[in-house]
Amino acid sequence: MRIDGMGLIDRAHPVLFTFVCRSIDGYRGDTVASALLANGVRLMGRSFKYHRPRGVVTAGSDEPNALVTIGRGADQLPNVRATVQEAFDGMDVRSQNAWPSLAFDAMEVNDVLSPFLSAGFYYKTFMWPRAFWEKLYEPIIRRAAGLGALSGKSAVDRSEKAFAHCDVLVIGSGPAGLMAALTAARAGADVILAEEDSRAGGRLLAETGEIDGMPGVQWVGSILNELTALPNFRLMERTTITGAYDQGTFGALERVSLHLPVGDAPRECFWRIAAKRAVLASGALERSIAFPANDRPGIMQASALRAYLNRWGVAAGQNVTIFANNDDAHRTAADLAASGVTIAALIDTRKDAPNSGDWPVYAGGEVIATKGHLGLTGITIRHDGGTDAIATDCLAVSGGWNPAVHLTCHMNGRPTWQDDIAAFVARPDMVPGLTVCGAAAGVFSTSGCLADGVCAARNALNSLDIKAPDVATPNAEDDVYRIAPHWAVDAKGRAWL
Repeated sequence: MRIDGMGLIDRAHPVLFTFVCRSIDGYRGDTVASALLANGVRLMGRSFKYHRPRGVVTAGSDEPNALVTIGRGADQLPNVRATVQEAFDGMDVRSQNAWPSLAFDAMEVNDVLSPFLSAGFYYKTFMWPRAFWEKLYEPIIRRAAGLGALSGKSAVDRSEKAFAHCDVLVIGSGPAGLMAALTAARAGADVILAEEDSRAGGRLLAETGEIDGMPGVQWVGSILNELTALPNFRLMERTTITGAYDQGTFGALERVSLHLPVGDAPRECFWRIAAKRAVLASGALERSIAFPANDRPGIMQASALRAYLNRWGVAAGQNVTIFANNDDAHRTAADLAASGVTIAALIDTRKDAPNSGDWPVYAGGEVIATKGHLGLTGITIRHDGGTDAIATDCLAVSGGWNPAVHLTCHMNGRPTWQDDIAAFVARPDMVPGLTVCGAAAGVFSTSGCLADGVCAARNALNSLDIKAPDVATPNAEDDVYRIAPHWAVDAKGRAWL
């Protein structure tokens, strides 16, 4: 499933690891998820309660399904997101929550019995006879509960803590974050740019558009080259800002050596960052659409397919169908088709959906059913002309985007609804000293994010009485974001969000 000539992986440095006793080959820059998809592996886990087969859904830290265990013995780590964990040579990756095997899980009987296993059924079911609780009911329930498991062995503490101070903390390194960091750093302010990914650039790493006449990835490199040459700038990759606290204090967790074989280096470091001002450029998260059996392996976010293709050079399917309610998903179809992947159909819930390429477009259509056990094999759609069955091994779903405003809610702030993007956005000054910009503020065009990042940095600098420099906003190919809210399909069957 690897596409020649595509992706940002380092093909000169192959890596080899194991997954469920199978050798998986990848390259430096791969995540566990991208390497598994490249090797044709779609089944990566089982759901919590019903043990339904699950595959990868996203390409980032918001992954709900592809949770794995890495390592053995005292170094064993459960519930690691395959979309975040970087692949390295010799890594031991295992599935979890499945017995006796991932492909044949005996506990999948829970799915058959789901009508009898409603939420909270056990609170009353296992109360009688009372003597059975301690020796029979509780051990069985505890054994079935949870996902991954600890080894039970004492691990050597390889974590540490540290402190940092700065004038401006920029959270996120997409187009808005990079422009905010560049503007503040050129003004002479001490700047920290925190990025949870292993590589700075945000969504520009997964896009094909141009900025100032150069590919987005190349533009990111040029900005980082200038920033890293400045003595007042610090880039903290693999660092997630976990909390916003009083007096400009932020918690941050850095994955120091989790992308390397176990050694003497600390595995993680928890930072307390004291920032005079902060800029939140955390981007947005794509949401799904609820329709029956929408959790099968092979059903993914539309943006995730675009990321695996453009960043990791992986086609998540050979015969892809797209289901969406907005224009952004049409770009996924265009990128896949340009790389040689077959687009079986594009189903758009909007009656006025554009006919964006040389593939069937079902305007006003919906997906009402899917089939396939350990992986998607087909879907059923409903449209004005009736219903149709489509053979497909991958379904890309896009229900729109939600600005990532989590940090703005940490001090009792509440976001507000914005009709034109059908999503919640942060209100100004929800966290004192924190300015929100870019997609996190509901600005979804590339040119808008670039300009908003400059504006956010200028506001932070002005409040610090630091003269803001003249920074020209780069020219970018604009992306039109048009959406008609569609939250769920009215059809019989269980759906997941």
